[in-house]
Amino acid sequence: MVDRNLITKLGLSNEQIEQEVNELFTSEHTQLLEEELAKKVESLAPGTIVTGRIVTQLGNDVIVELGLKSEGMVEASEFDDPEEIVPGKEIEVLLEEMDAESGILLSKRKADRIRGWERVIENNAEGDVVKGIVSRRIKGGLLIDIGVPVFLPASQVDIRKPGDISRFIGQEIECKILKIDTDNHNIVVSRRKIIEEERYASKEKILAEIEVGQLRTGIVKNIADFGVFVDLGGLDGLLHISDLSWGRISHPSELVELDQEIECMVIGVDKDNEKISLGLKQKSESPWKSVEGRYPIGNKVTGKIVNIMNYGAFVRLEEGIEGLIHISEMSWTKRIGHPGDILTLGEDIEVQVLGDFQGNYIHLGERECSLQRRHQKLIEESPSFVVDEAMRAEMGTVAIEAARSVDYVSAGTVEFLVDKEKNFYFLEMNTRVQVEHPVTELVTGVDIVQEQLRVARGRKLRYGQDDVRLHGWAIECRINAEDPYNDFMPSTGTITTVILPTGPGVRVDTGVYSGYEVTPYYDSLISKLICYGETRGEAVLRMRRALEEYRIMGVKTNIPFHQHMMDSHRFMSGSFDTMFVEERFSMSDREGPDEVQAAILATLVAHRQGQQASQIVAPGERDTSNWKWLSRWERLSR
Repeated sequence: MVDRNLITKLGLSNEQIEQEVNELFTSEHTQLLEEELAKKVESLAPGTIVTGRIVTQLGNDVIVELGLKSEGMVEASEFDDPEEIVPGKEIEVLLEEMDAESGILLSKRKADRIRGWERVIENNAEGDVVKGIVSRRIKGGLLIDIGVPVFLPASQVDIRKPGDISRFIGQEIECKILKIDTDNHNIVVSRRKIIEEERYASKEKILAEIEVGQLRTGIVKNIADFGVFVDLGGLDGLLHISDLSWGRISHPSELVELDQEIECMVIGVDKDNEKISLGLKQKSESPWKSVEGRYPIGNKVTGKIVNIMNYGAFVRLEEGIEGLIHISEMSWTKRIGHPGDILTLGEDIEVQVLGDFQGNYIHLGERECSLQRRHQKLIEESPSFVVDEAMRAEMGTVAIEAARSVDYVSAGTVEFLVDKEKNFYFLEMNTRVQVEHPVTELVTGVDIVQEQLRVARGRKLRYGQDDVRLHGWAIECRINAEDPYNDFMPSTGTITTVILPTGPGVRVDTGVYSGYEVTPYYDSLISKLICYGETRGEAVLRMRRALEEYRIMGVKTNIPFHQHMMDSHRFMSGSFDTMFVEERFSMSDREGPDEVQAAILATLVAHRQGQQASQIVAPGERDTSNWKWLSRWERLSR
């Protein structure tokens, strides 16, 4: 701005003023001024980061002065903290667009991201360790904020499959930079690398110090049929099922669970192959050490039958001590073909109960659950063929009283063991909805889950005991990812094809689909197939058809086992108990047509195909009557 009054007081003409200015500012000064102005103008080109000063805030717009009497706008939402919007404060912004109508559009967030990227590149390289907060989950992994968003693939989250990676959101984690892509502004990091390095250092220390007889504390990381893998802090040790307990157990999950901390004794060390053997039962004295003093020869003892074999029966006298009754020692007077003729392990029968907050209780009949393996049920049906009306009423009364005695509310299941004389004994109560509840729903018409939700809201049961009537028969087969031809070995992999059976009386409860991955970290159950019929025979026939239609490809399943059972005379006649599958069943014993029958069937099929082929008329020799041709075509299409 020029002060004209000051010039007038000086009494100088315009020519004199220009002469004075020229004497003060040489050509050198003029050149410097022009260069600075050029730089300032160039800095206002779109795509550049400039420093501006906050002028004021108008609604959702923050006005920023950029110099050269230029102002731009930034959205207030781009400030992480509203208190940062202070007039006069200098900030860096990215000039996005210069428009005559909308003015200069700026972005603070993009400028911060670019500066953050530059700082990360300047201060870090591939292989460096960084810390950041997990911000969100995206396809294939997680985004971590280390100043800029970086990508953590799901495969790099942990050394084992981590399950639901969303649980890391909001946590600060440490990662190693695997790759920096400067062209695309991408950084890939790994948490797994750090864990592996820490475990390697810890493993070397453990191998140098570990000795047989030491007690070590670890975390259960995997449970298999044959044992448990325990993480000792850098090295996994195997706790075999035979070293878990002095007593008999069917599966390690009966004693331990995932992520449980346990103390074990080291019973074997192979440092060359980095293998550690652990024992749990070795922490206590063997019950066999003083067995001769507790059970002298000639004494009468009482025990529980725990296993029946062709050659005899095993009787448990106490935990860890079992005795064998040989088949030749079972009777002086009768010839016994199999120990099961006079001894039994019993039937596994469970009763469904419902209770509400008002003190009302009902039972929904029983379920037959004897066909099981390692205490895991495989086939369930309702009603049970061993339970009559009187026994059903008595068992139901006992189940209700058991629930009432502890003021139980919601759906629950009371399990009983039943012997050959139809005496029943309380086993346990499961305070949840069982996997096999659909068979009860089908024969009673009661939606158990719906009633459970109603009770949870404080509502009264809609049914009284007199309203419960059993109608028809329902059978459920648990479809597991297991190979019945290889001792039910779990099968893992990706399911490539799923074709579900349909039709009247057929129900499938499942959550798997084509592309679903079956992992070794969870239960092998992948679906439940339930069939209903007016009679048990009709339910079995529908189950046979449904199993034939069921197709799951990509992993092995136990569908062949269920087909075997549905065709078995023992199953049809009810000649089985809780140990039938483990002790008296083999896939190689599957009943089917012999060679003569197979030859007859093959001949009949060939004959039928020949009949159909003879009915086909060659294209050039078709009958003159279209009606005859249509009739034959319809016969072939049947």
